[in-house]
Amino acid sequence: MRFTNLLPGRGSALANGLERTGELASFVGEFFARFWKPPYEWKETLEQMDEVGARSFLLVSVTGLAIGIVMAMQSRGTLAAYGAEYALPNMLALSIIKEIGPVFTSLVLAGRLGAGIGAEIGSMRVTEQIDALEVAALKPFHYLVVTRVVACVFIFPVLTIWADTIAMIGGYFESLIASGMDYRVFFTTAFSTIRFADLFVDTMKTSIFGFIVAIVSSYLGYNVRGGTREVGQAAMRAVVVSSLLILLADVIVVRISLMPPPPSTTDH
Repeated sequence: MRFTNLLPGRGSALANGLERTGELASFVGEFFARFWKPPYEWKETLEQMDEVGARSFLLVSVTGLAIGIVMAMQSRGTLAAYGAEYALPNMLALSIIKEIGPVFTSLVLAGRLGAGIGAEIGSMRVTEQIDALEVAALKPFHYLVVTRVVACVFIFPVLTIWADTIAMIGGYFESLIASGMDYRVFFTTAFSTIRFADLFVDTMKTSIFGFIVAIVSSYLGYNVRGGTREVGQAAMRAVVVSSLLILLADVIVVRISLMPPPPSTTDH
């Protein structure tokens, strides 16, 4: 018996949400169970990396440039009012690398890739292409889901590094035009307090975001039922759910990263 039949009204919506959450968790478990098993679709994985990376390159570049320029313009007036304009490069680097760059880049990619993955896989489901592959024992889960998840997990950090780089360059050009700041002063000040651990953790957390986008979009597309209308709804839900989970995951990752290390115990 489906849970949605047990509770009317709001209870039905709650039960439906719980049921979908359970199905998504089961789908994630199925991914990890099948990830290690052949066939290994290397060619399709590389093609998906190209789809995620090369074809998102311009979008990520424009996003990074806009972030850097706008943040520099918005922050300059506030810092100048307190006589702290010299701290602009460092504040810009900390804001972009630690939070704004990873989250904005992932949200932009969620909008582009989430809808695309959900619609593509959903269209294959409603046209019975996936059913045909399953009947032919060709393991469509590996070909359609595993390849896209792996591609997103690997490419999201790469695109984040690129977006952060472009954002800092944009911030420098704004500083050059506004105050004539020398590039050596700008970048020396910008990275004076950035540690490698900060760069590594805050960049690699986008692998989690990439996993979220790919697995949620694949789940919604893989399990769509109906026709073209349902495919469109699945694509829309993929963007919305992925974006919400990215923000939630970011809160969790930041909270964990800020936790103090456990006190060391020494034997006396």
